[in-house]
Amino acid sequence: MSISWVTVLGATGSIGVSTLDVIERHPLRYRVFALTGHSRMDVLHTQCLAHCPQYAVVADDAQARALQSRLRAGGCATEVLVGAEALEQVAAATEVDVVMAAIVGGAGLRPTLAAVRAGKRVLLANKEALVMSGALFMGAVKASGAVLLPIDSEHNAIFQCLPTDYARGMADVGVRRILLTASGGPFRDMSAADLVSVTPQQACAHPNWSMGQKISVDSASMMNKGLELIEASWLFDVRPAQIEVVIHPQSVVHSLVDYIDGSVIAQLGNPDMRTPIAHALAWPERLDSGVSPLDLLAVARLDFRAPDPQMFPCLRLARDAAEAGGTACAVLNAANEVAVEAFLAGRIGFTDIPVIIEQTLERMAPESVQDLDHILQTDRRAREHALSWLSRHR
Repeated sequence: MSISWVTVLGATGSIGVSTLDVIERHPLRYRVFALTGHSRMDVLHTQCLAHCPQYAVVADDAQARALQSRLRAGGCATEVLVGAEALEQVAAATEVDVVMAAIVGGAGLRPTLAAVRAGKRVLLANKEALVMSGALFMGAVKASGAVLLPIDSEHNAIFQCLPTDYARGMADVGVRRILLTASGGPFRDMSAADLVSVTPQQACAHPNWSMGQKISVDSASMMNKGLELIEASWLFDVRPAQIEVVIHPQSVVHSLVDYIDGSVIAQLGNPDMRTPIAHALAWPERLDSGVSPLDLLAVARLDFRAPDPQMFPCLRLARDAAEAGGTACAVLNAANEVAVEAFLAGRIGFTDIPVIIEQTLERMAPESVQDLDHILQTDRRAREHALSWLSRHR
């Protein structure tokens, strides 16, 4: 059995930590080539000591000097690199077989695209890369021959429920629609009026999943599900209208595929990201992820309901952007990142998040995507518009 060398982009986040947990369980199959981290340097230091990667990548020179000194003192030979170009370098390196793309937000686009263009097996946890640049990204996958495997539990579930030749087209393989499940987040049983006063701490207290702050807030607003809807439309080449979002509080059914013969195929499992990570690492094989077996008798019931559009306007905004196409999704993503950061900092209320996004979308009409620079320019302009709204209203 040959060794696969893995780069983990975003190693210190929840997905990165779970990825390393799975890798540690299979030392004869996987080795770590590079780890990257943005802020949690103590975590990255511990990971480097445990896995001895060839490279670690950090955001700035001060972090690099401090981490390099600590690693040398600990007898670790890992070389510390700095900045965006280094992220692309370790994603596209010749030695690398697999890249876990788990950098949160738009910052993950360039290194993830670099991995795709280098023809790697890309485990995509960074949904924003597809949201921002769907056509360009999927075009690069086809051109390079990269293997793109989804890590979001919902998209991984859909992938498992589809026939292997689904790329022929959903109509040709008998798929009627995709049912994208959502937990509903911590506010699923509140009224719209209650949302005005919720705090960042409440928004980050997800009932089922352990996630970073940004993704937790997106889950609370259901923007996360809106971004996943956009991602699914690109991953599986389906129209947004063919994707239905269903609230499923137990987070046991991770998504479903509805076929024209009346069959509905679902993937079930405990809410633990190690399951889709292990699936994508080993695909088309299966390996132990460390996740406990699902006990359906303990779960006892599975509930489903439609999301309330008044409670979750972000879901509507994401669907509208997906239908509009072009640069609309990049604008949506950028404005959301600015709004979520402001909410976490206490500068705005939770219900201001969709307001900022909608105002930004209204100010920036969709354009046809030209190239990566055009996408990144759109991202910068959208952030400027969103920040302008903040300065005027707070």
